Amino acid sequence: MALLDLANPTRFLAFTARILPWLAAGTFVLFAVAGYLAFASAPDDYQQGATVRIMFIHVPAAWLSLFCYSLMAVSALGTLVFRHPLADVSAKAAAPIGAAFTFICLATGSLWGRPMWGTWWIWDARLTSELVLLIMYLGLIALWRTVDDPGRAGRAVAVMTLVGSVNIPIVKFSVDWWNTLHQPASVFRLGGPTIHPSILVPLLVAALAFTVLFVVLHLAAMRNEVLRRRVRAIRLVHAQRESTPAHFEPAAGG
Repeated sequence: MALLDLANPTRFLAFTARILPWLAAGTFVLFAVAGYLAFASAPDDYQQGATVRIMFIHVPAAWLSLFCYSLMAVSALGTLVFRHPLADVSAKAAAPIGAAFTFICLATGSLWGRPMWGTWWIWDARLTSELVLLIMYLGLIALWRTVDDPGRAGRAVAVMTLVGSVNIPIVKFSVDWWNTLHQPASVFRLGGPTIHPSILVPLLVAALAFTVLFVVLHLAAMRNEVLRRRVRAIRLVHAQRESTPAHFEPAAGG
Protein backbone atom coordinates (compact mmCIF):
# COMPACT_ATOMS: atom_id res chain seq x y z
CA MET A 1 0.00 0.00 0.00
CA ALA A 2 1.40 3.39 -1.04
CA LEU A 3 1.50 6.24 1.44
CA LEU A 4 -0.83 8.28 -0.75
CA ASP A 5 -3.44 5.54 -0.36
CA LEU A 6 -3.61 6.33 3.35
CA ALA A 7 -5.10 9.73 2.50
CA ASN A 8 -8.34 7.83 2.06
CA PRO A 9 -9.89 7.58 5.55
CA THR A 10 -11.37 4.14 4.85
CA ARG A 11 -8.02 2.73 3.79
CA PHE A 12 -6.38 4.44 6.76
CA LEU A 13 -8.80 2.73 9.15
CA ALA A 14 -8.08 -0.65 7.57
CA PHE A 15 -4.32 -0.01 7.77
CA THR A 16 -4.41 0.94 11.46
CA ALA A 17 -6.58 -2.08 12.28
CA ARG A 18 -3.84 -4.34 10.88
CA ILE A 19 -0.74 -2.59 12.18
CA LEU A 20 -1.74 -1.39 15.66
CA PRO A 21 -1.64 -4.84 17.36
CA TRP A 22 1.90 -5.42 16.05
CA LEU A 23 3.07 -1.98 17.11
CA ALA A 24 1.53 -2.42 20.57
CA ALA A 25 3.36 -5.74 20.97
CA GLY A 26 6.61 -4.12 19.82
CA THR A 27 6.11 -1.32 22.34
CA PHE A 28 5.75 -3.83 25.16
CA VAL A 29 8.94 -5.64 24.13
CA LEU A 30 10.94 -2.42 23.76
CA PHE A 31 9.84 -1.15 27.18
CA ALA A 32 10.78 -4.49 28.74
CA VAL A 33 14.26 -4.31 27.21
CA ALA A 34 14.64 -0.62 28.11
CA GLY A 35 13.57 -1.29 31.69
CA TYR A 36 16.08 -4.10 32.06
CA LEU A 37 18.92 -2.05 30.59
CA ALA A 38 18.05 1.05 32.62
CA PHE A 39 17.55 -0.55 36.04
CA ALA A 40 19.54 -3.79 35.92
CA SER A 41 22.36 -3.09 33.50
CA ALA A 42 23.16 0.63 33.58
CA PRO A 43 25.48 1.65 36.45
CA ASP A 44 24.92 4.52 38.88
CA ASP A 45 26.54 7.80 37.96
CA TYR A 46 29.63 8.70 40.01
CA GLN A 47 28.14 12.11 40.82
CA GLN A 48 24.37 11.69 40.52
CA GLY A 49 24.07 8.16 41.85
CA ALA A 50 20.81 6.33 41.11
CA THR A 51 19.00 9.57 40.25
CA VAL A 52 20.63 9.41 36.81
CA ARG A 53 17.97 6.84 35.88
CA ILE A 54 15.39 9.64 35.73
CA MET A 55 17.14 10.48 32.47
CA PHE A 56 15.68 7.39 30.80
CA ILE A 57 12.20 8.93 31.13
CA HIS A 58 13.03 12.64 31.10
CA VAL A 59 15.12 12.75 27.93
CA PRO A 60 12.76 10.70 25.69
CA ALA A 61 9.83 12.77 26.96
CA ALA A 62 11.72 15.97 26.10
CA TRP A 63 12.56 14.68 22.61
CA LEU A 64 8.97 13.69 21.96
CA SER A 65 7.58 16.98 23.26
CA LEU A 66 9.46 18.67 20.40
CA PHE A 67 8.79 15.91 17.89
CA CYS A 68 5.02 16.02 18.49
CA TYR A 69 4.87 19.75 17.88
CA SER A 70 7.06 19.44 14.79
CA LEU A 71 4.65 16.80 13.48
CA MET A 72 1.76 19.18 14.17
CA ALA A 73 3.56 21.92 12.21
CA VAL A 74 3.98 19.58 9.23
CA SER A 75 0.32 18.62 9.55
CA ALA A 76 -0.58 22.33 9.60
CA LEU A 77 1.14 22.74 6.24
CA GLY A 78 -0.77 19.73 5.00
CA THR A 79 -4.02 21.38 6.07
CA LEU A 80 -3.38 24.86 4.71
CA VAL A 81 -1.30 24.12 1.60
CA PHE A 82 -2.02 20.59 0.42
CA ARG A 83 -5.57 20.17 1.80
CA HIS A 84 -4.72 16.65 2.94
CA PRO A 85 -7.89 15.07 4.36
CA LEU A 86 -6.09 13.56 7.36
CA ALA A 87 -3.70 16.42 8.14
CA ASP A 88 -5.90 18.15 10.70
CA VAL A 89 -6.84 14.74 12.11
CA SER A 90 -3.13 14.09 12.70
CA ALA A 91 -2.64 17.48 14.37
CA LYS A 92 -5.65 17.09 16.64
CA ALA A 93 -4.58 13.58 17.67
CA ALA A 94 -1.00 14.65 18.38
CA ALA A 95 -1.79 17.66 20.58
CA PRO A 96 -2.89 15.84 23.78
CA ILE A 97 -0.07 13.33 23.42
CA GLY A 98 2.47 16.11 23.00
CA ALA A 99 1.05 17.92 26.02
CA ALA A 100 1.38 14.73 28.08
CA PHE A 101 5.01 14.22 27.08
CA THR A 102 5.80 17.87 27.79
CA PHE A 103 4.25 17.58 31.25
CA ILE A 104 6.25 14.39 31.92
CA CYS A 105 9.39 16.20 30.80
CA LEU A 106 8.76 19.09 33.19
CA ALA A 107 7.74 16.85 36.09
CA THR A 108 10.71 14.48 35.79
CA GLY A 109 13.03 17.43 35.24
CA SER A 110 11.80 18.93 38.50
CA LEU A 111 12.37 15.64 40.32
CA TRP A 112 15.84 15.38 38.80
CA GLY A 113 16.71 19.01 39.46
CA ARG A 114 15.86 18.96 43.18
CA PRO A 115 18.82 16.78 44.27
CA MET A 116 21.15 18.05 41.52
CA TRP A 117 20.46 21.80 41.56
CA GLY A 118 18.96 22.14 45.04
CA THR A 119 15.65 23.52 43.72
CA TRP A 120 12.47 22.20 42.11
CA TRP A 121 12.28 24.98 39.54
CA ILE A 122 14.31 27.84 38.16
CA TRP A 123 13.38 30.24 35.38
CA ASP A 124 16.21 29.45 33.01
CA ALA A 125 15.79 29.49 29.22
CA ARG A 126 15.27 25.75 28.70
CA LEU A 127 12.72 25.31 31.49
CA THR A 128 10.82 28.47 30.56
CA SER A 129 10.62 27.67 26.85
CA GLU A 130 9.49 24.11 27.64
CA LEU A 131 6.77 25.50 29.91
CA VAL A 132 5.71 27.82 27.08
CA LEU A 133 5.50 24.73 24.86
CA LEU A 134 3.10 23.09 27.32
CA ILE A 135 0.94 26.23 27.41
CA MET A 136 0.88 26.25 23.60
CA TYR A 137 -0.28 22.63 23.52
CA LEU A 138 -3.07 23.40 25.99
CA GLY A 139 -4.09 26.48 24.02
CA LEU A 140 -4.35 24.51 20.77
CA ILE A 141 -6.40 21.80 22.49
CA ALA A 142 -8.73 24.49 23.84
CA LEU A 143 -9.05 26.02 20.37
CA TRP A 144 -10.04 22.65 18.94
CA ARG A 145 -12.81 22.40 21.52
CA THR A 146 -14.01 25.96 20.98
CA VAL A 147 -14.91 25.61 17.29
CA ASP A 148 -17.58 23.00 16.53
CA ASP A 149 -16.90 22.60 12.81
CA PRO A 150 -13.81 20.35 12.34
CA GLY A 151 -12.81 22.07 9.08
CA ARG A 152 -12.83 25.59 10.52
CA ALA A 153 -11.15 24.40 13.70
CA GLY A 154 -8.44 22.61 11.71
CA ARG A 155 -7.58 25.73 9.71
CA ALA A 156 -7.54 27.99 12.77
CA VAL A 157 -5.35 25.55 14.71
CA ALA A 158 -3.03 25.15 11.72
CA VAL A 159 -2.34 28.88 11.61
CA MET A 160 -1.72 29.07 15.36
CA THR A 161 0.50 25.98 15.22
CA LEU A 162 2.74 27.50 12.55
CA VAL A 163 2.98 30.75 14.51
CA GLY A 164 3.95 28.84 17.66
CA SER A 165 6.53 26.71 15.88
CA VAL A 166 9.06 29.51 16.42
CA ASN A 167 9.39 28.19 19.97
CA ILE A 168 10.78 24.82 18.83
CA PRO A 169 14.29 26.06 17.89
CA ILE A 170 14.25 28.20 21.03
CA VAL A 171 13.71 25.10 23.18
CA LYS A 172 16.30 23.12 21.23
CA PHE A 173 19.10 25.69 21.18
CA SER A 174 18.37 27.57 24.40
CA VAL A 175 21.30 25.90 26.15
CA ASP A 176 23.62 27.15 23.39
CA TRP A 177 22.22 30.66 23.10
CA TRP A 178 21.92 31.48 26.81
CA ASN A 179 23.63 30.54 30.06
CA THR A 180 21.40 27.85 31.60
CA LEU A 181 21.70 25.09 34.17
CA HIS A 182 21.11 22.46 31.49
CA GLN A 183 24.12 20.83 29.92
CA PRO A 184 24.63 21.23 26.14
CA ALA A 185 23.66 18.49 23.69
CA SER A 186 25.42 15.25 24.61
CA VAL A 187 23.89 12.69 22.21
CA PHE A 188 23.27 14.29 18.81
CA ARG A 189 26.32 16.50 18.29
CA LEU A 190 28.98 16.91 15.62
CA GLY A 191 31.75 15.48 17.76
CA GLY A 192 29.76 12.38 18.67
CA PRO A 193 28.00 11.46 21.92
CA THR A 194 29.70 12.37 25.19
CA ILE A 195 27.74 9.80 27.23
CA HIS A 196 29.35 6.48 28.13
CA PRO A 197 27.91 3.52 26.15
CA SER A 198 26.67 1.91 29.38
CA ILE A 199 24.27 4.85 29.74
CA LEU A 200 23.87 5.76 26.07
CA VAL A 201 22.56 2.37 24.90
CA PRO A 202 19.75 2.15 27.49
CA LEU A 203 18.87 5.78 26.73
CA LEU A 204 18.55 5.12 23.00
CA VAL A 205 16.47 1.98 23.59
CA ALA A 206 14.21 3.93 25.96
CA ALA A 207 13.87 6.70 23.37
CA LEU A 208 12.91 4.12 20.74
CA ALA A 209 10.35 2.57 23.11
CA PHE A 210 8.75 5.93 23.84
CA THR A 211 8.74 6.80 20.13
CA VAL A 212 6.94 3.59 19.18
CA LEU A 213 4.51 4.25 22.05
CA PHE A 214 3.82 7.66 20.54
CA VAL A 215 3.16 6.08 17.13
CA VAL A 216 0.69 3.64 18.71
CA LEU A 217 -1.13 6.37 20.62
CA HIS A 218 -1.14 8.72 17.66
CA LEU A 219 -2.52 6.18 15.18
CA ALA A 220 -5.16 5.05 17.68
CA ALA A 221 -6.18 8.66 18.36
CA MET A 222 -6.35 9.39 14.62
CA ARG A 223 -8.51 6.31 14.11
CA ASN A 224 -10.87 7.44 16.87
CA GLU A 225 -11.06 10.94 15.41
CA VAL A 226 -11.95 9.64 11.93
CA LEU A 227 -14.70 7.48 13.43
CA ARG A 228 -15.91 10.39 15.57
CA ARG A 229 -16.23 12.62 12.50
CA ARG A 230 -18.14 9.93 10.64
CA VAL A 231 -20.60 9.64 13.50
CA ARG A 232 -20.93 13.44 13.54
CA ALA A 233 -21.62 13.50 9.80
CA ILE A 234 -24.30 10.79 10.14
CA ARG A 235 -25.98 12.69 12.97
CA LEU A 236 -25.99 15.90 10.93
CA VAL A 237 -27.61 14.12 7.99
CA HIS A 238 -30.28 12.64 10.26
CA ALA A 239 -30.89 16.02 11.90
CA GLN A 240 -31.34 17.68 8.52
CA ARG A 241 -33.80 15.00 7.42
CA GLU A 242 -35.84 15.37 10.59
CA SER A 243 -35.92 19.16 10.29
CA THR A 244 -37.05 19.11 6.64
CA PRO A 245 -40.86 19.20 6.39
CA ALA A 246 -42.40 16.30 4.55
CA HIS A 247 -44.34 17.01 1.32
CA PHE A 248 -47.43 14.95 0.70
CA GLU A 249 -48.93 14.50 -2.71
CA PRO A 250 -52.76 14.82 -2.84
CA ALA A 251 -54.57 11.55 -3.29
CA ALA A 252 -55.80 10.77 -6.79
CA GLY A 253 -59.34 12.00 -7.36
CA GLY A 254 -59.22 14.11 -4.19
